[in-house]
Amino acid sequence: MNQWTRMSIEYANQRSYLDDLFQVYPTIPDGIRDINENIWHNVENAFANKNNSVLFRELLKLDLFPIKDSYVAYLKRDSTAIDRNPRTLNRICGRLYEMGIDKIYERASEPKETNRQIGPMFRSWLRKKSLGIMPVELKEFTADNNDAILDASDNGMMDFAKNNLGYSHSKGLDFVARFNGKYIIGEAKFLSDFGGHQNAQFNDAIATVKAKGVKAIKIAILDGVLYIKGNNKMHKDITETYKDHNIMSTLVLREFLYQL
Repeated sequence: MNQWTRMSIEYANQRSYLDDLFQVYPTIPDGIRDINENIWHNVENAFANKNNSVLFRELLKLDLFPIKDSYVAYLKRDSTAIDRNPRTLNRICGRLYEMGIDKIYERASEPKETNRQIGPMFRSWLRKKSLGIMPVELKEFTADNNDAILDASDNGMMDFAKNNLGYSHSKGLDFVARFNGKYIIGEAKFLSDFGGHQNAQFNDAIATVKAKGVKAIKIAILDGVLYIKGNNKMHKDITETYKDHNIMSTLVLREFLYQL
């Protein structure tokens, strides 16, 4: 088994793993989304006047549409379809009127799902100089060959890796760095449970470490339930199927980088 995977499992099972991990991923269960005051004023007016078109269009401007409906995403991507499909618009707005304006506000301001916050949290942790050096923007990152961590968006890191390191996946990256003259790329995931979306997140990270033709050390920076010893598939995968790949907890990442 990869020594960094073994260290991660030992850390999770013998030390204050969750307490320490909270420094990286401080979940925010009670934080609500901000609602733009001008947009909300327009929503209230449209709701009072029962103006379906304006109500729907204004609610689309918010980060979170207040009801789950399979047709909303289509209408958001093609706004011209709103006027061409009046019955669909009326059906959706009927649900909104039935909910009431207070419930609409409550739903539209619900906190983001924890898994949607993981990438920004990991990046914030890096910016605390937790790995000993401050992440830098692309211009400074490419200025010399010193140890460095790239500070860029997921897509920005992916573009750098595609253009310079032979990375060919369509998925963005969470981590691009250079230590001791060696490039390192990876994805960071917090896997809170087994199954469904969490399995997909795990598979995304594994796809990165399995990528061929990449001129960099590939790592999967994974935390959560996969380190629980037992018969679960994730644990079997990291200790058997992918035992030769660099899979590790954020909490051992620093040691890994400085031994390169």
